[in-house]
Amino acid sequence: MRLASILRDGRAVPALVGDRGVVAIEDLKPGLPADAMAFVDLEAWPDVVALARQAPDGVFLPKGDVVFTAPYRRPRKIWGIGLNYRDHAADLNESTPDQPASFIKADHTIIGPDEPIVIPRQSRRTTVEAELGIIIGRYCRDVSEDEAFDYVWGVTTILDQTAEDILQLNPRYLTRSKNFPTFFCFGPELVPMSLVRERFGSLEEIEVTTVVNGDRRRSNVVANMTHRPASLISFHSQMMPLFPGDIISTGTPGAIVVADGDFAEAVIPGIGRLGTGVKAEK
Repeated sequence: MRLASILRDGRAVPALVGDRGVVAIEDLKPGLPADAMAFVDLEAWPDVVALARQAPDGVFLPKGDVVFTAPYRRPRKIWGIGLNYRDHAADLNESTPDQPASFIKADHTIIGPDEPIVIPRQSRRTTVEAELGIIIGRYCRDVSEDEAFDYVWGVTTILDQTAEDILQLNPRYLTRSKNFPTFFCFGPELVPMSLVRERFGSLEEIEVTTVVNGDRRRSNVVANMTHRPASLISFHSQMMPLFPGDIISTGTPGAIVVADGDFAEAVIPGIGRLGTGVKAEK
């Protein structure tokens, strides 16, 4: 089972996605939380999966009959990681940092699939960046790399945006260039670590591709990151606590400049395909 949110009568409701289709969690048992982030919890998740497995086929809908939206909208933190693939650093004539080049994004940047990325008026060079997202599943503070995945709920697909021309004015403008509305798209599904291990064994061979207008523009595998996911979790947990639902966006294999009318996608085989259009702010 995977976790998502779907639109029902104009509101987002948490849902499970599996072999039988999609089921709204509110149809499994009355009184369960109405926000998917409540289930991004390593203690709560098994109970809701058990409910879905016991549910009759009639409560499930075909995936094509539902509209997916952002899995949730109010994480405590979104950490982004810059220059984490060596090839991407070379593209920007930058050296690969010895420590993670991280930044925080606020929740006003969040959109879901098919909600357009908006190029702000202040930017003439905005990029989209496909990334693998790590979802924290329990309180995590000062953990080692060896124990890091004990705190991970799962993974997801992400499109992270940058007003690159603003960043080029001054490297201290990183927060500014990363925090325009619509600059963080994720989903449509969150994949629990149990399924990731079943499919891949580890994260190392997961391939992340940035696609624009149907063209595969840049692609790389997690094994080629400078700072691997376990290292990122440990590093940031030593700085501050991580909470269930916090997201670490692990870096992109390549940032692609987009324009009004483009269609951008993050493609991670076995994990998901996230796509949305691009429009210029009027």
